[in-house]
Amino acid sequence: MNDVVDGHGDGPHTIGRWLLGRAACAPGRTAIDDRGVTIDYAGLQARASTLAERLRHAGYGPGDRIATLSGNAIDHVVAFFACARTGIAFVPLSWRLAAAELADIVARTDPVLLLVEDDYAGLHADTLRRMPRPAPAVPLGVAGVEAHVPERAERFGPAPAARAVRDDDVALVIFTSGSEGVPKGVMLTHANCFWNNLALAGAVQLTAADVVLCTLPQFHVAAWNVQPLLAWWTGATVVLERSFQPDRVLQLIAERGVTAMMGVPTQYRLLADDPRFATTDLSSLRIAQVGGAELDDDVRARWAARGIGLLAGYGLTEAGPNVLTVVPGDTAAAGTVGAPYPHVDVCLADPTTGLPLDGECTGELWVRGPSVFAGYLGDPEAAARAFTGPWLRTGDLAHLDRTGRYRIVDRIKDIYISGGENIAPAEVERALCAHPRVRAAVAVGVPDRVWGERGVAFVELHPGAACSEDELVAHARSRLAGYKVPVRIAVVDELPRSAIDKLARSRLRARARTLIEEETNVDAG
Repeated sequence: MNDVVDGHGDGPHTIGRWLLGRAACAPGRTAIDDRGVTIDYAGLQARASTLAERLRHAGYGPGDRIATLSGNAIDHVVAFFACARTGIAFVPLSWRLAAAELADIVARTDPVLLLVEDDYAGLHADTLRRMPRPAPAVPLGVAGVEAHVPERAERFGPAPAARAVRDDDVALVIFTSGSEGVPKGVMLTHANCFWNNLALAGAVQLTAADVVLCTLPQFHVAAWNVQPLLAWWTGATVVLERSFQPDRVLQLIAERGVTAMMGVPTQYRLLADDPRFATTDLSSLRIAQVGGAELDDDVRARWAARGIGLLAGYGLTEAGPNVLTVVPGDTAAAGTVGAPYPHVDVCLADPTTGLPLDGECTGELWVRGPSVFAGYLGDPEAAARAFTGPWLRTGDLAHLDRTGRYRIVDRIKDIYISGGENIAPAEVERALCAHPRVRAAVAVGVPDRVWGERGVAFVELHPGAACSEDELVAHARSRLAGYKVPVRIAVVDELPRSAIDKLARSRLRARARTLIEEETNVDAG
């Protein structure tokens, strides 16, 4: 039993080992700076270990899932490591979702416990009202679950047998939008996370002297597996922020001596647009990774003028997420997303035949390696569809040049990305079609200088029906997270369809661009 409690019997690739080891060799080093409140590695380890022990005592264990509704915070990281120490899957839920969306995801997750930060108690209450069978809930933090863990409810079946944590236990479940329009829970095992972070360490080295800034919300995989977990493995300090505010980020870089950060292109553009960008001391920053969407040349150039090369990369949650990256000092890779991380295999395949392509070519990007996910929560059929043999099909079209570097050309899937958030058109369309006057809807993404892309929707009403754009927008806001609501919803007489009566999405993209351009011209006038 002692091995189960102290972690020494756990699998060699389990994440809980990282905190144990770091607390043993550098107990007084600052692990987290949470808006000026700090905790060292000894304190983080003590709180996570105590919570892990109380979870076991209350009947929780391997195979269980604990969901959270929390911003970036020390308390949230404590809960993560407590789950990692007990073999419980940690499921951070998006507080950006509408209550109806959140209720659906909680129901499909079926967590044995839901940990709620005080800031999101209202959203949690609204979610509860939409659930016939709410998940047991308790407040997050030292005055909540860390003080008292409720007994595991009988409706979840027998309590798991106490055992050491295994490499193949699920460590993280991250919900992401898929091409089929329904968010799926991507299951990442301890081994997946280990190899993902080992790959990151092989491309972008972090040491105990580094200060890592994390502004991405912790319901994103990158908020764990792109820098923060590696930082806690190596003994670095992670500065947690709950939101992205350009002036605040610039201040933190200068005042905290931030050496590494990760962001989406929109964030780097907003930072470059801030009046203080030209005068802020950025000399400490040596690693600035960017992903989630295509990086514009002008943003890259503006950061380069400050002596900082933005390291573009490509990934997806199902791959852990790290797949491709530009490494520091590789100036020839500018404009590309670089080459594969260590321990990651990629290939390009003909999107139609599935046959592999050789040499300089363009095809669908496929990924293989130990960081590729273990499956979708509750949906093995969807996971099976995502693979061809051992290869994960990304649905993205990429070009391999003669130097061995990749460029992402287009998305085979219809997902568009706004401010780093994946938005599935099918999800938006389903919400619009729930309006009683709407017969059909199509959503597309259009290029946007700041956000990368913005959503525009076209709606066909039932014969004889009438509905304003404002009413449709209000309807969408009642069912979708704010970032998913289209910036324009145009009512049309008839949506274009193909010969087999399939909605012709591609024929609406140019029209959507025209709508946005007209709106921009009017605003400028």
